Amino acid sequence: MAEAPRPETPAGHVLIRVSHAGVNRPDILQRIGAYPPPVGASPILGLEVSGTIESLNLSDEEARLLGWTLGDKVCALTNGGGYAEFVSVDARHLLPIPKGLTMAEAATLPEVSLTVYANMIEGGGLKAGETVLIHGGNSGIGSMAIQMAKGFGAKVITTVRGADKCARVAAFGADLVIDAGAGDFVEAVKAYGGADVVIDIVGGDYTDRNLICLKPKGRMVQVGVGAGAKVALDLFRVMQKQLTLTGSTLRPRSADEKARLSHAVRDQVWPLIDAGQIKTVVEKAFSLDKAGEAHAWLEAGQHVGKVVLKIGG
Repeated sequence: MAEAPRPETPAGHVLIRVSHAGVNRPDILQRIGAYPPPVGASPILGLEVSGTIESLNLSDEEARLLGWTLGDKVCALTNGGGYAEFVSVDARHLLPIPKGLTMAEAATLPEVSLTVYANMIEGGGLKAGETVLIHGGNSGIGSMAIQMAKGFGAKVITTVRGADKCARVAAFGADLVIDAGAGDFVEAVKAYGGADVVIDIVGGDYTDRNLICLKPKGRMVQVGVGAGAKVALDLFRVMQKQLTLTGSTLRPRSADEKARLSHAVRDQVWPLIDAGQIKTVVEKAFSLDKAGEAHAWLEAGQHVGKVVLKIGG
């Protein structure tokens, strides 16, 4: 724990008094020096928060278009700085607290919902009636991807490790849950009919096996590389099946692009949350001074859902 100046609030930004902050894999990568913050971003960890608007630096036109006022309860994607009492955020990246959610639950939403929407719906082009294979269904990304895919009318296959996780992840609505710790997932996916889209947070030796699972003209979207970024691919399989391989990260995107995504998520995903079709899962909450324990818990990989830090009231 350390004292730091209250963040400045440049034009177009609001200052949020933070209630809770989501804990995510990129935070761990930044901590170990593998994911440095972009130029101009806060060096403090934390990419998503919930809280209350403390002050605004908006023109009259911006205030009219965005509709935010002092005291509004919000959640938001940040460019860093979430593990703190106050954080400055581009006002276009704010999202309302969904109906019936606590501040802890709301803090789990912005980073994963924008990441999953950008990669699965936009990058992967998932459509109603298609089948998506989602690896790591117990993770924050995985749990959101399963529920978002179902909300958009797709069928879902997911992999986890361990029978206990299989039972818990099945509650998210997946049509087929595979215990990847009990054997290779490829045959089970092929027996189900294959996948139109793969959402992968693993990389490594999963990559070529994902290509086997894909149907002709399938799309593989890389969202993480937990098992390694350097892989071997059968490019003939890519060519023969006319596959598309893509992927992205969220943080380096421009403020304008994040604003566009925030608007799309509010328009297309927030109604699913309000209707109860997407449920938040807070696995564990830690106080801010226990952030190290929160990282250790996430790194251990036994969680189902999200980990949060409790910062304010």
